[in-house]
Amino acid sequence: MSSGQRNHRFTWGMRDHGKCLCCEVTYVAVGPPVVVAQCHCEECRRLSGTGHTVGAMFSSDAVSLSGKLSQFSYLSDNGSQVTKAFCANCGSPIYGKNTRIPDHLTLSLGTMDDAEGLDIEVVIFERDKQHWDQLGKDVISFATQPDWKPEG
Repeated sequence: MSSGQRNHRFTWGMRDHGKCLCCEVTYVAVGPPVVVAQCHCEECRRLSGTGHTVGAMFSSDAVSLSGKLSQFSYLSDNGSQVTKAFCANCGSPIYGKNTRIPDHLTLSLGTMDDAEGLDIEVVIFERDKQHWDQLGKDVISFATQPDWKPEG
């Protein structure tokens, strides 16, 4: 067992199911991911509209997808081609691929139906983490959508 698999829940035949917001794109990933990573690079921030993305990397052979995807590709700082795939209807980010690791893809953890037991193991581009991408001690939290409105 590789060190990247040590913290993942795993039982024989384990399958991670996922889908986009509109449910037109679905996927099944079989087995444990190679790694679960949080990325703070500029491209991931812009893709997510937040401070980072979180993804679980799988062998491409372990993932089956259905539904219409659109793609966007760009060159990374190290010269590899990165492709982001998203639902052609609702725009949910489904996976990313990198030509440096051509036989793997990274599924967006937020699209998984149940990511219980999949903990972040590495953080990449930590140097690019935005100062606002963290919760301060005085941040108010609500368990659900509140009736609360900001003052002012």
